[in-house]
Amino acid sequence: MEIAILDLTGHSLPMLENIPRASELIIKWLSPSLPEAKFKCFDIEEKKESLPLITDFDGLLISGSEHGVYDTTSWNRPLRSLLIETKVAIKPMFGICYGHQIIADTFGGHVEKADIGEIIGAKRFDFGSYQADALVWHKDQVSILPPQASITASASYCPVGALNYDFPAASVQFHPEFSELQLRKLFQRGVDHFLKKKQVLVATESFEKANVPLALRAEETADFFRKYCRSAN
Repeated sequence: MEIAILDLTGHSLPMLENIPRASELIIKWLSPSLPEAKFKCFDIEEKKESLPLITDFDGLLISGSEHGVYDTTSWNRPLRSLLIETKVAIKPMFGICYGHQIIADTFGGHVEKADIGEIIGAKRFDFGSYQADALVWHKDQVSILPPQASITASASYCPVGALNYDFPAASVQFHPEFSELQLRKLFQRGVDHFLKKKQVLVATESFEKANVPLALRAEETADFFRKYCRSAN
């Protein structure tokens, strides 16, 4: 099982030196639950690597990003084309944060900057049969549901917290790959640069009230890839 991870994050600021890349964190999060998978990372934003070909993978995983789906990047349109190709090939795709948004926007939904503004820290999500805290960092939200999708998680501030589609696709708005410690480091380095002190204070306070499960949704995501990678083969 070959899983291609599209790393769409950039670490251009010196203050982010030695911070693990999103693709590294995703592998650390998912690989214990999916040991049979081989992960190949494509550093699209930072190293300007090319997107994979449809024949390069059995499953596709799209990371978060500093960009919005409405931003003009060199890879926005090619990525959308790859998502459509992946759907046609009946290969599974899974999105995290920006990945959640670009899948929704590509397949008939709509994403925009949320009126609530940028949200960072820990938030409680309702998964239907249970509730759990999750780590978040985003300013955009899915505002119109794609016609082929159903909501599988929501939060009081984020109605479309996770999606399943009627083709092999699923996504989450939150960041299951991050740990509280990693976010704290990012917050500390980002104060007065890309974050405000008040934002960081509120986020830190949210950590004290939350209990984020280890490997949140990792087993479910592993089962998703197992199911559809097998059917695709």
